[in-house]
Amino acid sequence: MAHNPHAPQPPQGPQDHDPAGSTQMFRAFVNDDAATRQATPGTPAPGPRVGLIVGVVVAIVVLAVVAWLALG
Repeated sequence: MAHNPHAPQPPQGPQDHDPAGSTQMFRAFVNDDAATRQATPGTPAPGPRVGLIVGVVVAIVVLAVVAWLALG
């Protein structure tokens, strides 16, 4: 295979240098998030549970209204 000087070349030197700093910022964000979760272990994350509870309540209300209209 011929050598192509215009082809992308593998980086030379240390591989951990990030000129934009985005990797270091991401690591700091992840480490900060982990530290926050460890600081408050008793509080649950308000994730999909809130949506599930609201959905169940809305479904019960809709069923109650339908039953009231059908029977009343």
